[in-house]
Amino acid sequence: MIKNYIKTAWRNLVINRVTSLISIAGLAVGIGCFILLATYLLNELRYDRFHANANRIVRVVYNYKSSDDAEAKSVAVTPTAPVPVFKQQLQEIEDGVRIYWYNNPVQYQDKLFNEKRFLLADAPFFKIFSFKFLRGNAATALKDPSAVVITASIAKKYFGNEDALGKVLKVNNKQNMMVTGVVEDVPEYSQIKFDMIGSYAITEHSKTRRWDSANDYSYLLLKPGVNAASVQQKMNTYVADMFKDDFRQGHKMWFTLEPLTDVHLKSEATYSLTPSGNIKYIYILGAVAVILLLLACVNFLNLVTAKAIERGHEIGVRKVMGAARPQLFTQFIIESAMITLVSLLGGLFLADISFKWFSDFSGQQLSLQTWNTSWLIMALAGLFIVVTFLAGTYPSLYLSSFNPIITLKGKLTNTSGGRTLRRSLVIFQFVVSVFFMICTVIAGSQLQYIQHLNIGIDRSQVMVIDIGGKSLKDIKSFNNEVTQLPGVLNATASYDSPVDVHGGYSINHADGKNSDYNLSVTALPVERNFLKTLGIKLVQGIDFTDADEKRSTEADENKRSYGFIINEKAANALGWKANEAVGKHIGLNGRTGEIRGVVQNFNFASVHQEITPIVMFTEDYFGKVLIKTSGNNLTQTISAVKEKWTAFNPATPFEYHFLDQEFDDMYKAEQRTGSILTAFTLVTIFISCLGLFGLAVFSTRQRVKEVGVRKVLGASVFSIVKLVSGDFLKLVIISVIIASPIAWYAMHRWLQDFAYKINIQIWVFIAAGAVAIFIAFITVSVQSLRAALANPVKSLRSGD
Repeated sequence: MIKNYIKTAWRNLVINRVTSLISIAGLAVGIGCFILLATYLLNELRYDRFHANANRIVRVVYNYKSSDDAEAKSVAVTPTAPVPVFKQQLQEIEDGVRIYWYNNPVQYQDKLFNEKRFLLADAPFFKIFSFKFLRGNAATALKDPSAVVITASIAKKYFGNEDALGKVLKVNNKQNMMVTGVVEDVPEYSQIKFDMIGSYAITEHSKTRRWDSANDYSYLLLKPGVNAASVQQKMNTYVADMFKDDFRQGHKMWFTLEPLTDVHLKSEATYSLTPSGNIKYIYILGAVAVILLLLACVNFLNLVTAKAIERGHEIGVRKVMGAARPQLFTQFIIESAMITLVSLLGGLFLADISFKWFSDFSGQQLSLQTWNTSWLIMALAGLFIVVTFLAGTYPSLYLSSFNPIITLKGKLTNTSGGRTLRRSLVIFQFVVSVFFMICTVIAGSQLQYIQHLNIGIDRSQVMVIDIGGKSLKDIKSFNNEVTQLPGVLNATASYDSPVDVHGGYSINHADGKNSDYNLSVTALPVERNFLKTLGIKLVQGIDFTDADEKRSTEADENKRSYGFIINEKAANALGWKANEAVGKHIGLNGRTGEIRGVVQNFNFASVHQEITPIVMFTEDYFGKVLIKTSGNNLTQTISAVKEKWTAFNPATPFEYHFLDQEFDDMYKAEQRTGSILTAFTLVTIFISCLGLFGLAVFSTRQRVKEVGVRKVLGASVFSIVKLVSGDFLKLVIISVIIASPIAWYAMHRWLQDFAYKINIQIWVFIAAGAVAIFIAFITVSVQSLRAALANPVKSLRSGD
């Protein structure tokens, strides 16, 4: 019986090859896109779950609010004290580890590289985290202060095929570190990424337990069955008791424990170890994946119900010959299953050949190997069952319900119920397409706005060199030589990148304020040409001078006096107007001095956030050199700067990037989601048009005689095209009307995540609607023209 069903189903697919191809193509594309997006989502959702203790590891987030702060701040970095103190104080904690960035040049014989994924960690690191050792002992690998563990790729890079264990690397041209372990390369789906990891014990601050100056990333391993919320409460009770006098004065700090598996997508703390994802975008792309699959199923459903009229005779004969409704239902479900199976294989093939493109597109390494084999088999089996019944159940019930007497008399017509369903499905398809079109345009406009936003810094043609930490004396010498080069306009230095400043400080003294005054601010040590090089506008006062630089680097600390430049936000937070702030004295984390000037507000962090107070001061230690170039003959300029750098610091490889690229990289999550949305918007339009084309084929076929009569009576080609296309275009117009307010609401909500955003313009909706109508018209008019240009005599004679 089943064999007969399969033969009959195959025969129907071959006879109705146009319908079959459209159904299979739509389903294959929908399934292929679903697999691509599902793989991307799986990769995002599996972050950090490979650790054996993942469900017991928590990250410590540091929260603080001074008495004069408007809002509390949450940062992913902590002081040195929490991990060792709470390990001693709380029995619920099994162990803990602190992690510290230690990016430095590393040398072995004649090989010299800047290692930007170099971390330091406490000895229990490999007990807490499950990174697989290829060589060495995980339990003892970081016990020695001079130990370093490297990945397999790094071992290959430095030592080739030699055994890496016991080899000595020179770090920062002064520190010898011995390789005590080699681990597998860190998975891309780990938020702790490293190439080399040394012992935290080599740092000076490892010897103290401080509750200020947050620079570490802290993780705790809780004992089995321990509730993280109760541990968090005990930690904060301990802190509140320890600093009760500060708490009474309004200075508060507390800790939040984040489950390790939530960090990548759900954490809102700033200054994370690696760039985080966003759970909102996971929901968005998950919805896109489901909607694409639904669209493909809708296509199939639409085409089968439209084709039902032409199969009425077949169904009538089967019923008269004794076929029961369950048998007919089974027949049509088997047809649906065959189309789904072919489409699933086609979709799997499309996904497989698209993974390389999609990996480049999404910024992740994706393939079918991303899936666990058993998971993939279960997912494909589940997808086959869901699509078969989603796309096949209604048509099977619908077709098997026909009255045999009516169908054999030829009285089966395009019922109003069937027409209503098909029209509803067409509207659904184009609502989705128009919705995505509007969202894509608005998202693209917002990203363009961000990229061209005047953030108060001239970031164009600014070369950034990560110098790892150099003194002012060394940098002055280098910058003086660089500024003599053709194509270089100016040069300066700062501790952090000017578009991503991390320094958390406090103004704990200000003229006219109470003795317990405390205002949290961001602060940035800079070289005196900083404002000039980056075009930051001074609105009051003067720029830094040589005297400021000399006073702030005075060897005798008692003689040090700092010059400060603040932004307008800082002046307002201090309760002063810009002109009132100049000349006032403030204290900043032990540094005291006079405010020299006030600059216009500029974005020194993500534009997701409002501008906050910042203080700049001259200092003797920097992490970045910033070189403003003219942009002319850039290749020659870079080559000349490299030559100077090599002569200045041969122990550090020359590596650079541009500030505007660094700024753009801060919005990779948005850009990636926008790009994916754009690509799959085109797919939704394709699937929708495919379905519309199939329906147009059936519609024109059913109206062949009507069109022939109209032509004989003198109807023009235009009037016939208008007649056949009109019904479909009305449906698309209705779709535009429905989709527009939904898209406006969705994008209005999305834009609330940005402190600086575009206004949604009415032209976006008009343009999206016009494009949708035009695409639909082109799709339908192909069949309309064919019908209008057909010979009316032949049409009236054959009805075909």
